Amino acid sequence: MKVSIMQPGYLPWLGFFELMERSDVFIIYDDVDYNTSSWRNRNRIRTKDGSAWLTVPVLTKGRSGQKINEVQINNNDSKWTQKHYKSLVQYYGRSPYFDRYNPFFRDLYNSSWVKLIDLDMEIINYMRQELDIGTKIIYSSTLYGAGQKNVRIIEICREFAASEYISPNGAKSYIEPQLFEQANIKLKFQNYKHPVYRQVYDGFVSHLSTVDLLFNHGGFSKEIIMSGSCLPNSNS
Repeated sequence: MKVSIMQPGYLPWLGFFELMERSDVFIIYDDVDYNTSSWRNRNRIRTKDGSAWLTVPVLTKGRSGQKINEVQINNNDSKWTQKHYKSLVQYYGRSPYFDRYNPFFRDLYNSSWVKLIDLDMEIINYMRQELDIGTKIIYSSTLYGAGQKNVRIIEICREFAASEYISPNGAKSYIEPQLFEQANIKLKFQNYKHPVYRQVYDGFVSHLSTVDLLFNHGGFSKEIIMSGSCLPNSNS
């Protein structure tokens, strides 16, 4: 049983879905502290000049210590949905598969969203469906578990009798391999190698939202995502 854990993101990048596909159970880490200026509420798309940020405004003032699943969207900035959708139309309107995915995003940005987690998960679930990823998704807030970082992760792995934990590279700064060894859980780091693919504009910009890949390659997107896959040996 392979388990991975990641915080939800807005319009996630390719590596998010590669990790999901490699796992038997994918934990959405929704009950940890929300950090401002993170990938939870923003991501990048391709433009003719390189890339541009799409950022969902959220309420943070006076809300220090709120969890990811508690964060509310700042709908006083009512034009953010129009801006995001118009950006997709402007920069991807002529892409090969725009018409295939446009109805979803048109409806998404015509809807009212209160919590950031609900918006993020609506997008994540749609993308994984389009990418034909059948991995089981569980919210960490529905699981028993206490302790910080390594201890919590190991407890979650034990709950699913995991023999292997695949960690995103960003966790290397705090992951303690010896604790996983003691728990008899094989530890691997994702080390995703980003593939190069055709984009709507000349040149290539990596580490964008997965919308960039979908609009340009449609049903071939999953194959491209996994072509960059690289799972090295344990603890490497």
